Amino acid sequence: MSQLKIAVLVSGGGTNLQALIDNIDNINAEIDVVISNKKDAYGLERARLNNIDAIYINPKDYQDTEAFNDEIIKELIKRNIDLVVLAGYLKILSKKFISSFKNRIINIHPSLIPSFCGKGFYGLKVHKEAIKYGVRISGATVHFVDEDADTGAIILQDTVCIDDNDTAETLQKKVLQIEHKLLPEAVKLFCEGKLYIEDRRVIVK
Repeated sequence: MSQLKIAVLVSGGGTNLQALIDNIDNINAEIDVVISNKKDAYGLERARLNNIDAIYINPKDYQDTEAFNDEIIKELIKRNIDLVVLAGYLKILSKKFISSFKNRIINIHPSLIPSFCGKGFYGLKVHKEAIKYGVRISGATVHFVDEDADTGAIILQDTVCIDDNDTAETLQKKVLQIEHKLLPEAVKLFCEGKLYIEDRRVIVK
């Protein structure tokens, strides 16, 4: 099987991108490009430090969200990208984007979907709400991306325990540790052709 080409979309520090970079030798793929909507996103610097093309696309340069997404689609198609990974990417993808890469976009979310997810649930807010609700277990989810926020078929999940003295910040650190394990694992399964979607379920074969 020939190597697949991955594009990673980031909006911030890119620690999940780094986890992919650190594990890419064990995956039948190459990270072809990292794209960000933020000029100062450290994820772009991580890409440059690892000789990966880093592209900043400014949403303000386009008349609307659709045109902005179209520019990213054009870049991905030009590069023959096989898989799009959202690693802390905080922009909503257009319907055209999702249909152009149907079942070829995956995202990592810092909770056990369907809990504490959806529109507005990102960053520390996810962990604040988990602690506020009083759940004893949280975790991370890797899922395929569909047209709604955090509603795509679930690929992998793992858990962490929430202790009585945990804060949103300490819980975030716990969850990040399993995010950094889950995302490369999910990408590896995709690149090996082992993921099959049946209704809402992802079957690993």
